[in-house]
Amino acid sequence: MKLLVDNNLPPRLARGLAALFEGDHHVIHIRDKFGTGSLPDAGWIERLGKEGGWSVLSGDRRIAKQKPSRELFLRAGLVGFFPLPAVMQLKLHDMTARILFAWPAMTIISETIAQGCFELPVKGKLRQMA
Repeated sequence: MKLLVDNNLPPRLARGLAALFEGDHHVIHIRDKFGTGSLPDAGWIERLGKEGGWSVLSGDRRIAKQKPSRELFLRAGLVGFFPLPAVMQLKLHDMTARILFAWPAMTIISETIAQGCFELPVKGKLRQMA
């Protein structure tokens, strides 16, 4: 899985996941990939879509909920994982534990569907967003 971690989540989360999964998965923070944290959503979405095969871990649920950005995201062929607000409020180590628990499902989803948006709840399975 190629996973971009967006600006709403800390770079050290991405770097920790990258170190943990080195050789198996490619994980990178948006600042490290594009050299800036201020790239508009449309810019990085289009660039990832052109590269192909990307999934995104994003703290910005508006991308998956608001029509123009959601359509662009799905049209770009991206798979998104969006932590619910309760997950975003967890301490970093608890948030990381939740992501690690969901990692096998995230990997399967990323490898088997062309595009989609999924909620990452505090407990339970990933849920596809309508």
